[in-house]
Amino acid sequence: MRSSTQNRDLSPLINLVHHRWSIPIIAELYERSGAKFVTLLKQLGASRTTLSASLKHLIALELVERNPGHGHPMRPEYLLTRKGRAIGKDCLSLTRAVQRCNEIDLAFRKWTLPLVGAIGERSRRFNELRSTLCDATPRAIAIGLKSLLQQQWADRTLVDEYPPTAGYELKPRGIHILEGIDRLY
Repeated sequence: MRSSTQNRDLSPLINLVHHRWSIPIIAELYERSGAKFVTLLKQLGASRTTLSASLKHLIALELVERNPGHGHPMRPEYLLTRKGRAIGKDCLSLTRAVQRCNEIDLAFRKWTLPLVGAIGERSRRFNELRSTLCDATPRAIAIGLKSLLQQQWADRTLVDEYPPTAGYELKPRGIHILEGIDRLY
């Protein structure tokens, strides 16, 4: 695991997970070397509108492209760009790790992965997380932390200072996910 986790800018990760289906889409496209819209719809279980918005977002990030040779029934509609292929394997391994834990719902919520990245390798206070994830509202951070605590990805401890505060640190499940995030960016 990199020691630079805390000094790194999390905005690329935040931008990537802005849509819930981004990482699973990249994983599917990587595993299948491209896919049709209908195949992605069936494999992921996303709604048409959500999947369409996610694909547009990934195209704007230059991670996915429409197949310029599409038209033949056997050709995929969507392909990964070079930039998408560079993170495809890591998206696939992260998706599989989350599937093994049966925690896909938690992992791909908007602020879960950025929160795990922000907590990183040491205990963090709420205000530290808030300053790292400046686009997240305090409510979003609190809800995300509550979910991480409930699913045993993180632990809350009291920091013996004046005034006493709470610190959040990752448990083994969260550390496993952090390693997957570190490989992404």
